[in-house]
Amino acid sequence: MKTCTFARVGMTILTLAAGALLLPAPAVAQSAQPAWETGKWQFTATLYGWVPTIDGTVNYAGDTRSSDIHVGRSDVLSALKMTFQGSLDAHNGRWGIFNDLFYADLGGAKSRTRNFSVGNIGLPDSTETDLTLDLKVLIWTVAGEYRVGSDPAWTLDLLAGARMLQMKPTLGYSITGDLGPIVIPGREGSKQVDETIWDGIVGVKGRYTFGDDRRWYAPFYVDVGTGQSQLTWQIAGGIGYSFDWGSAFAMWRYLDYNLQSGDDLEDISLNGPMVGVAFQF
Repeated sequence: MKTCTFARVGMTILTLAAGALLLPAPAVAQSAQPAWETGKWQFTATLYGWVPTIDGTVNYAGDTRSSDIHVGRSDVLSALKMTFQGSLDAHNGRWGIFNDLFYADLGGAKSRTRNFSVGNIGLPDSTETDLTLDLKVLIWTVAGEYRVGSDPAWTLDLLAGARMLQMKPTLGYSITGDLGPIVIPGREGSKQVDETIWDGIVGVKGRYTFGDDRRWYAPFYVDVGTGQSQLTWQIAGGIGYSFDWGSAFAMWRYLDYNLQSGDDLEDISLNGPMVGVAFQF
C-alpha cells in the first residue's frame, strides 16, 4: 500500500515538473520579463489555521504492545493550548527559499477504555481506565526553490530540502475497578514518548489563476521524502482569491509518515482543512 502511494506521489511530481518545462513559447512570451526575473527580493508571509485529525501508533517504553492515538478535529479545537502556524517564501530571480512551521500544544483530550496495559501487565475486564492525552507537535519544513516557469496563468516551483517532525505524546491514566490478584505500581500515572525525526524531501508547489480578472487561483503543494522515516509525503490543494495586498485561501492538507515498526512512533498522519491569508511585499 505504501509503495503504491509513493509511486503515485512520485508520478504526480514528475508530471507537474514536465508540464512546466514543456510550456509552449507563446505562453512564456506573454510576459517577457516576469516579476520573478527582475532580481529583486520578493516575500510572501502566510498565516494559516490548520485543524487536522491526528492519528498514529505509539510504543511507550516498557509496554509489550503499541497504543493507537486518535485526536479528532473537534478535540483539536477544544484541547488547543497554544499554536503557531505560518510560512515565509522569499524569491530573488528564479531562486528562492521556503519555510513552513506548524506547532500545536494540545492538552486534556480524554477517552475511556477497557483495553489498556501498564508495562507488560494487561488489565482485567473488571477495570476501566480514564485516559488523558497531552500532545505537542512541531513540523518544520525548509527548502530551496527553483522557478521552472511562470506566465499569467501558471506559477510552478521545484523544491528540495528537509522536514523535521517532533512529537511528544503523554498519556495519563486513572484506573478504577477490581484488579483482583494483579499488582501494579499505582492506579494513576503517565507514559510518554519524545521523538524527533528528520527527512529529506523533494516536491513542487505553485498556483493556477483563472477568471476574467485573474484574481481566483488554485494553489497546490506536493512533496515526498525519506530519511529517518521509511516514507513521508504531503499533498495540499484548494482555492484562493487575490487582493492588492495579498490573498486569502482555503485548502485541504494531508501529511503522512511511515516509520519503522517497533519505533517509538510508527504510522503518523495529519489530515484536515486549512484556511489562511498571505501578505506579499
